[in-house]
Amino acid sequence: MHERFILISHRGNIYGANPLLENSPDYIWNAIEHGYDVEVDVWFKNGGWWLGHDSPQYDINFAFLYMPNMWLHCKNYEALQQLIQTELNFFYHTDEDYVLTSKKFIWAHPSQHGSDHTICVMPEQDASVVDSVEGFAGVCSDWISSY
Repeated sequence: MHERFILISHRGNIYGANPLLENSPDYIWNAIEHGYDVEVDVWFKNGGWWLGHDSPQYDINFAFLYMPNMWLHCKNYEALQQLIQTELNFFYHTDEDYVLTSKKFIWAHPSQHGSDHTICVMPEQDASVVDSVEGFAGVCSDWISSY
């Protein structure tokens, strides 16, 4: 069992989706300053690190990934291959029901059951789950302030 219920801001969102700012370094830093963990979309391309959901959008320094409480969603194989050599918290997934993070958390589709090692991801996408994240280790949401 974990000491705290983990509140993870999805791409830096706190009060709902904001596609214009998601994954931008300042937006992520704002969520961390508000006390949240943050899930970010990470790319490794042409020898450099990038943030962005559908494509590499924000050029970053590798040290940025070491900010506290980061959950790194590898968006390409190259990012996964690079991060496997680190102690960072990362994972890769597309539409699986469950995936395992490098820190041994289960990253779960919102319609799936959870345990004290499972993160409920985007419960707002499933009306049967949105109000109940009981039994999970934490939640990742665009509306993380609601939890």
